[in-house]
Amino acid sequence: MTTPPPAVRFVRVSRHFGDVRAVDDVTLDILDGEFFTLLGPSGSGKTTCLRLIAGFDHPSEGRIELHGVEVSTLPPYERDVNTVFQDYALFPHMTVAENVAYGLVIKKVPPRERQERVAEMLAMVQLPGLGHRKPTQLSGGQRQRVALARALVNRPRVLLLDEPLGALDLKLRQQMQSELKALQQQVGITFVYVTHDQDEALTMSDRIGVFNHGRLVQVGTPAEIYERPATDFVAGFVGVSNLVSGDAAVAVAGSPLTFTIRPEKILIREAGAAVSDGMCAADGWIRDVVYLGAHTRYRVELAAGGELTVIEQNVEATPADVRAARGRSVRLLWHRAHNRLVATQP
Repeated sequence: MTTPPPAVRFVRVSRHFGDVRAVDDVTLDILDGEFFTLLGPSGSGKTTCLRLIAGFDHPSEGRIELHGVEVSTLPPYERDVNTVFQDYALFPHMTVAENVAYGLVIKKVPPRERQERVAEMLAMVQLPGLGHRKPTQLSGGQRQRVALARALVNRPRVLLLDEPLGALDLKLRQQMQSELKALQQQVGITFVYVTHDQDEALTMSDRIGVFNHGRLVQVGTPAEIYERPATDFVAGFVGVSNLVSGDAAVAVAGSPLTFTIRPEKILIREAGAAVSDGMCAADGWIRDVVYLGAHTRYRVELAAGGELTVIEQNVEATPADVRAARGRSVRLLWHRAHNRLVATQP
């Protein structure tokens, strides 16, 4: 059996705007049927990549393929993709059903089939019976579902989502993350999702591509990106991480090479606590404490220089216990196996 081509392929793709390299020599395969997230800070190139897939923009260099067919210069309407935007882009004068049916009208789908497909999509996004309403009569989460239904009703092979949950409040955003992932698994098509929110990326993605300054820095599963970051940028951008280098790295690990250690891997013990085989130890004092309900974040200044952030669950500690920890001398312990050497980026 031959391996099917990826849903989306970038081959050394660049996009320049004058002297600005918005996308810089990106090579990437997004597999058919996966939920792939383009993650990075503002200006990192992720949205430009999405526009290149959609056909709203064209590469300055390189080649883009959809399911094995080069589409680098094709207009959007000749690509089997649809896009969901952050502002939803719904027609306010149309009903929900008319918004969802819009693409089917353009494609001249017969009215009876059109009605059936609209009803099917509204049921799929949990909006049955709301087809007669106008977008202004819906909540933000409901409008987001309408935008999804409108994009999916044409049955594209690839769905592009440009920070679609950015306008929602935290609780609704978390709810929609679960619903989006479940919907993607139900319809079975490729989702390419753009966000700067690491929690969204880790929650929903099969794989993540991390971007910085127009370049693709690392690609991997959420666990790979979090547990084994390739660079100091990835370690710092995806979750909270401690970068240890120079004299502190020599004192702790016996080498000046830069490594990262996640805050939740570190244990706080009394000063002078015993160090077991396979453990790293760092002495210091608690400089700052932030009580966050379920957990507490400690900032520990090290005797060897620098500082480490430690996160501990508040299993038994009370707010008073937490506050009393400030200024206390401690020894930090963690398994050496949790150290991850990383490349440093300018």
